[in-house]
Amino acid sequence: MAEQPDLSVHLGRGLCLRSPVMVASGTFGYGFDAPLVDRTALGAIVTKGTTPRAREGNAPTRIAETPSGMLNAIGLQNPGVDHVARIYAPMWAAWDVPVIVNVAGDAVDDYVGVARRLDGVAGVAGLELNISCPNIANGLQFGIDPRPAAQLTTAVRAVTRLPLLVKLTPNVTDIVAVGRAVEDAGADAVSAINTYVGMAIDVRRRRPVLSRGSGGLSGPAIKPLALHAVWQLSAALSIPVVGIGGIMTAADALEFLLAGAAAVQLGTVNYVRPQAAREVRDGIASYLDEHHLGDLGALPIRPARVEAHV
Repeated sequence: MAEQPDLSVHLGRGLCLRSPVMVASGTFGYGFDAPLVDRTALGAIVTKGTTPRAREGNAPTRIAETPSGMLNAIGLQNPGVDHVARIYAPMWAAWDVPVIVNVAGDAVDDYVGVARRLDGVAGVAGLELNISCPNIANGLQFGIDPRPAAQLTTAVRAVTRLPLLVKLTPNVTDIVAVGRAVEDAGADAVSAINTYVGMAIDVRRRRPVLSRGSGGLSGPAIKPLALHAVWQLSAALSIPVVGIGGIMTAADALEFLLAGAAAVQLGTVNYVRPQAAREVRDGIASYLDEHHLGDLGALPIRPARVEAHV
């Protein structure tokens, strides 16, 4: 019998995934409400954005379908970090898939407080710093400038031993500069990308569809843009890049892996085809087998690091 390809991924500080397929923050809740998803196909679950205290989020309408995608302005609705640590984490500890908690806030102290509360909590395998949410008043303040992005990363790194991913916004002039800044500040990996700022207008009612006016655009519409960001980042950084943005099929995921991503996160597709994670995972394995590639490290189509970027 032929040896199966190795699909494992290492994201730093002992965080090892059995599969490169993850689910993106905000599209999978806290992992309890997805009965149709085969968790054995997943390398990791990334939770909803978690803040120091519970948040109700934005008023409806909070989601709108668009051509080749969707807009969302949920507004970080969540039960707060203490509830997550006391109620959810003990259940995660019994699962066979690591859970990475996405962390959000309005100030550095918010992020530090959540990270400190979750450090050493059984069931929490890592943190993903959301410095790139376009759906709240101050959601982009840390992600659009390398200096505050680095300062935030440094502050969180100082209070936790957990693997630390930083989720980058595409709503910047130079995403590579921000990626380099958080790498230098102690990030173990970056997630790229979060949603683009967009909006829709109801022409009959003559007002924005979303209650907040604008929201985050995700889905196939942003895939070419996300892919280019991953291509740039993977060429410039030494830490792993997790690719996100419009991945609907195994072929889409393979594009990101070929562009240099170490792993991928599935977002909007979870609403359309809950079984997509298994399809994507098996499609990646079949591709490696078909091309006689032993592991994911053989996929990137150029050297992992070059200095020039567009």
